[in-house]
Amino acid sequence: MQLTPGRNAATTLGLLAILLWGTVVGLIRGVSENFGAIGGAALIYTVGAIFLVLLLGFPKLRTFPRSYLVVGSILFVAYEICLSLSLGFAANRGQAIELGIVNYLWPCFTVVLAILINGQRASAWVAPGILLSVCGIVWVVGGSGGLSIERTVANVSSNPLSYGLAFSGAIIWAVYCNVTKRFADGKNGVVLFFMLTAAVLWAKYFLSTEPSLVFKGPATIELAVAGGAMAAGYAFWNVGILRGNLTLLATASYFTPVFSTFFAALWLSTPLTLAFWQGVAMVTAGSLVCWAATRGKPSRNG
Repeated sequence: MQLTPGRNAATTLGLLAILLWGTVVGLIRGVSENFGAIGGAALIYTVGAIFLVLLLGFPKLRTFPRSYLVVGSILFVAYEICLSLSLGFAANRGQAIELGIVNYLWPCFTVVLAILINGQRASAWVAPGILLSVCGIVWVVGGSGGLSIERTVANVSSNPLSYGLAFSGAIIWAVYCNVTKRFADGKNGVVLFFMLTAAVLWAKYFLSTEPSLVFKGPATIELAVAGGAMAAGYAFWNVGILRGNLTLLATASYFTPVFSTFFAALWLSTPLTLAFWQGVAMVTAGSLVCWAATRGKPSRNG
């Protein structure tokens, strides 16, 4: 199925993709509670791969640059596994929402790596933007008391696996964004990448000690919604950035942490403190400052 809408429709699809991505944290956590961290993630990416094939068709691998297939596959699969398992292994729903915000450090990391890898020029505002985002993460993870290095360290130490996966995922996705921009040659391998992610997760599931999967009505519906939302988000975003208003979409995408937190809190019935929302606002503002610091400044590498 080839999606070829006009500019306004493409922009609308891009905005819809942002909203769909905003549901991912809450949905992944919900599915993991019903099917297990690994089994739930494997099911989500399997359903997502099926939806993507229906939307975009099977990928024509011979038309893809080999470097993009190899590097892109490794980075994409690693990121998706880090994201899904960090949420699945969270100690509780509140911690899962925290981890979702840690994952949103990737915009700042993307800017930093763009400067280091792709020669991206940036104004001095990039430094306070990064600092604001990092302080926002510390504010969120520090709990209801706000900014506290001690409480942040204590919370991270209580579940180093999940926090480590979320932080690693943010770095990996930033690398993916910079590297694939150079190697992809305009191609989009998301269908293949979803298939590979599902395959790796199934292999991990069968080697794990997680219990057998049990499909019940509400849980199965939530699984279908999660897989469909992720798949449609990637498919619609690709259309949006190719044919839509890229400036509007880029700006809107930086507000994903706000919507993601709002949706997750509602979906998971988890009340959040004022300090948490303050931290989310800081992460979002820091990302916007980083983006503004590079806007209109061409790369030294072309």
